[in-house]
Amino acid sequence: MFLKLTKEQHQIMIADIQYFFSQERNEEISEFAAERVLDFIKESLAPHFYNAAISDAKYVVDQQISSLEDEVLSLKRPLKR
Repeated sequence: MFLKLTKEQHQIMIADIQYFFSQERNEEISEFAAERVLDFIKESLAPHFYNAAISDAKYVVDQQISSLEDEVLSLKRPLKR
């Protein structure tokens, strides 16, 4: 999956990864090492989150379509015999 980040987003994520390692693991990692972690996340983990978001979006759209169908059907008029 190709994920395009702005330079600013990329730098913020690198800094966040370095901060995480510093705070959680008491370990200082280089910018290069943090980039490798970010690459792993983008390539291996991000698709799972992306697919979950797509499923969530589909559910919301399905609910809205169902609601719209109900509203349209409520406009039907009874037929006289």
